Amino acid sequence: MSACVPTRATDSTANAHRTKRVHPPHSPPPPPRHRFRIAGADVSASIAVFLIALPLSLGIALATGAPLQAGLVAAAAGGLVAGLLGGCPLQVSGPAAGLTVVTADLIHRYGWRTTCAVTVLAGLAQLALGCVRVARTALAVSPAIVHGMLAGIGVTIAVAQLHIVLGGTPQSSVLANLRALPAQLADLHPADVAMSVLTLALLLLWPRVPGRLGHLMRKIPAALVAVAGATLTASLAGLSLAKVDLPSWSSHALAGLPEGPVLGIAAAVLTTTLVCSVQSLLGAVAVDKLVAGQPGLSAHVSRSDLNRELLGQGAANIVSGALGGLPVAGVAVRSSANVQAGAVSRNSTMLHGVLVVIAALLMVPVLELIPLASLAALVMAVGIQMVSLHHIRTVTRHREVLVYAVTTLGVVFLGVLEGVLLGVTVAVAVALNRLAHTRITHDEKEGVHHVHVRGQLTFLAVPRLSRTLHLVPQGTHVVVELDGSFMDHAAYESLQDWQNAHTARGGSAELTGRRTGVRDAEPGRTGSGATPADTATGATSGTTTEASARTTAKAPAGEPTTSTACRCHPWTPWRNHQCDHPQSAPPSGHPGEPTDRPAPDTAATPDGTGKDTGAGTGTNPGPGGHQLARGISAFQRNTAPLVRGELARLAKEGQRPSQLFLTCADSRLVTSMITSSGPGDLFVVRNVGNLVPPPGEESGDDSVAAAIEYAVDVLRVRSITVCGHSGCGAMQALLNSEPGGAQTPLKRWLRHGLPSLERMADDSRPWARLTGRAPADAVEQLCLTNVVQQLEHLRGHESVARALREGALELHGMYFHVGEAQAYLLTEEEGDQFFDGVGVADLSA
Repeated sequence: MSACVPTRATDSTANAHRTKRVHPPHSPPPPPRHRFRIAGADVSASIAVFLIALPLSLGIALATGAPLQAGLVAAAAGGLVAGLLGGCPLQVSGPAAGLTVVTADLIHRYGWRTTCAVTVLAGLAQLALGCVRVARTALAVSPAIVHGMLAGIGVTIAVAQLHIVLGGTPQSSVLANLRALPAQLADLHPADVAMSVLTLALLLLWPRVPGRLGHLMRKIPAALVAVAGATLTASLAGLSLAKVDLPSWSSHALAGLPEGPVLGIAAAVLTTTLVCSVQSLLGAVAVDKLVAGQPGLSAHVSRSDLNRELLGQGAANIVSGALGGLPVAGVAVRSSANVQAGAVSRNSTMLHGVLVVIAALLMVPVLELIPLASLAALVMAVGIQMVSLHHIRTVTRHREVLVYAVTTLGVVFLGVLEGVLLGVTVAVAVALNRLAHTRITHDEKEGVHHVHVRGQLTFLAVPRLSRTLHLVPQGTHVVVELDGSFMDHAAYESLQDWQNAHTARGGSAELTGRRTGVRDAEPGRTGSGATPADTATGATSGTTTEASARTTAKAPAGEPTTSTACRCHPWTPWRNHQCDHPQSAPPSGHPGEPTDRPAPDTAATPDGTGKDTGAGTGTNPGPGGHQLARGISAFQRNTAPLVRGELARLAKEGQRPSQLFLTCADSRLVTSMITSSGPGDLFVVRNVGNLVPPPGEESGDDSVAAAIEYAVDVLRVRSITVCGHSGCGAMQALLNSEPGGAQTPLKRWLRHGLPSLERMADDSRPWARLTGRAPADAVEQLCLTNVVQQLEHLRGHESVARALREGALELHGMYFHVGEAQAYLLTEEEGDQFFDGVGVADLSA
C-alpha cells in the first residue's frame, strides 16, 4: 500500500494533476454556478417571519398614529433593502416597537410628511456613521442604559395601547394617559375589550399547548393566531367595532420637506438615528449569539459586519422615509424567529419583504377585517415584554440598577433622547464613584496581619493605603489582598516602597489578589500581562484570563528567593513555557536567549562553581525543585485560588461535557486553548494520529471505542470533533512506512491510518482540501484526508450511529495549523469536503 505513496510524491505529472483538482482557480466560477438559488429552509423561514411581521407592522403603525400602510412600507423596505445590503444576514428589519414613542412624538409635533423627512435624514446620518466605521462605538453604551431605554419605551407603549384596548383613544404622553385612565375605565366598550382579551389569551396560551399537538401548533406564530382568531370571531359574531382602514395607495402620503424649528428637527434626527442604530447593532450581536448556538448553522453564516449593517439600515431608512414609511431598525422578535425557523442566508429576509409587498397590494380586503383592539392588544403585549425581568436581574447583579431605573423613568416621563442622556450621565457618575471609592481594612489573625483592599487602587486611595500600611508593626508577617482589576502608577510605587521598607526591617509580606498581581505587574496592568479591560471580563467556563501574583519578599534561610521562582503565569506569552533561572546559563546561543530545552537547575557551591542538582530526575530536586514541582507550585500559588470554586462545583455535580474532542497526542496541540474551553467543557481523547479504529478492528485495544461509548451513552455529549494538525508525526510515519519489517507497537497502532492512505490514493474520490491555499505537502494532505476518514470510522460505531439517527449528535472535522495558529472546520458542499478557515471576524461581533 505504501509503495504507491512515493510514486505519487515524485510523479510530477500526477502532482500537477492533483494540484489542479485540489485547488481550482480563484477566479469566479463558470456562469452555471452563479444561478440564483433559494434554499427551501429560507422559503419556509421567510413565510414564518412574514406571518409575524404583518400584524406587528400594522400594530406599530397604529400605536404611532401613522397611516397603517406606513408599517407595511417599512416592513418591505427593511426586508428588501436592509436584507440585501445589511451586514447581518439573518437579522430582520422593519418598524420596531422601540421606535414607537419617538415616531409618535414626531407625528404629534411636526406631522406625518415631516416625520418621513426626518426618517430620510436619519438614514443619511446612518450612512455617514457607517462610512466612518464607528459602528462598534455604539456597543460602548452601557447595557443598563439600553435595557432601561427599551423598558421605558415598553411602558409608554403599554400605557398608550391600553386606551385602545378599552375602546378609547390614547393621549400624547404617559402622564396624560394615566390621568385619563379612570375615565376610560368608566366608559368601557365591551366589544373592543372582548377582542383584546381574546387576542391576549391566544397570544399567551398558544405557545403553551402541551404534547405533540402543541409542538405542531407552535409552528404557526402566536401573533398570527391571536390576530386571526380575533378577526374571525369578530366577523362571525358581527361585532360593531373599529377595524383596520387602509386608504387607497393613490392617496398615500410621501415624504415632504421638513417643516419646523431647525434645532427641533436636528434633535429629532439625532434621536431617530441613535435609537435605530443602537437597536439594530445590538440586534445584530444578539443574532450572532443565536447563530453561534447552532453549530450546523454557524459553519455557513458569517459573523455580522456591524459597519455594513449600519449602512444597510441607513439605506432602508432612506427608502422607507421617501416612500412614506416608518423608521426602520433590526427587530429582535422577527430576527429570532428567522433563525429558529432554519434560515441559512439573507434570502429569507428579502423574501419576507417580497411577501409583505404582495400582501399590501393583494390582501387589503382581508386586512381591513382586523379589529384595531386586537392589534392594540398585540402591541401592548410587546411593550410589556420589553420590560424584561431577566434584564432587571442582570443589571441588579452588576450593581447598575440605578442607571437602569433612571433611564427608564427618564424615557417614560421626559422622552427617549432625554432619558438616554440622563442615563449616560448617571452611568458616568457611578463609574467615577466606583473608581474613587476604595475600601481598605486591617485586621490580625493568629499573628498575621491582613490588609484587604476592595476596589480600584488609584492615586485617590494612596493616602488611606499608606496610613493603613504604616499601622502594621515592624518585623511582622503581612498579607496584602488586592481585590480589584486596576492599579495606577502612584499606588504601585506606594506598595513597592512600603514592601521594601517592611522587609528591610525584618518583616515579610505577601501580595495576593483574585485579579491583580503586583510584583510582576506594570502600573495599570494585571499580573499576567492582561490589560484592565481583560480582567474586567472575568473568567468563563472555569478558565482564567489573569493569574494573581503571590510574592514572598523575604524567604526563610535555605529557601530559594522569589528571584529564582517560576515567574510564568497561565496563558501568557511563553517559549516552551520555560522559566529563566539566574544561576544557570543557557546551554547554547547568546546569553538570555530562550532555548527549546530548559537548562538543568544548578546551585551555587561553596567554591562558586555550579553543578547539576539533578533537577527533573526525581532523585535530588535541588533548591529550585524540578520542572514538574515548579509547575505544580505555580498552579497552587497562582491559579488554584481562581478555579477552586468552579472545580468544587464540578466535583460536586460531576462532569457534564458538551463535546467529545478526539485529537492527536502532540504536545503542541493545547485543546483548551484553541477551543477557549475550561474544566468540564471537553471530554478529550488523545492518541498518536487522532485515529478512530473501526468497530471490530481494535484487536484488543478498545480504549478509543470505550471512550466513544462512554461519551455518547453516559455523558450524552452533543458533538464529537476529530481534530488533526499540521506537522503530524504519525502521518509522516504513515507516508514513510515500508511493508514488512518488525511489527512494533507504533506500527500496529498506525495500521488504523492505512484507510486514510488508501483514500488519498483513490482517484475516484475527491480530496479533502483547504480553502484559500494549497496543502503545503503530502503530509498536510494526508492530515486533512485522515480527519475525513476517521469521521467515517466514527459513524460505524453503534452508539454514534444510533445518536446520529436520533438527531442527538453532530460530528465535526477540524484541522489546526500549529505554525499559523489557524483553525479550520470541515464543511461539505456538493460532495466535496473542504476545510474553511475560522478567522477573528467569525469569532467576535
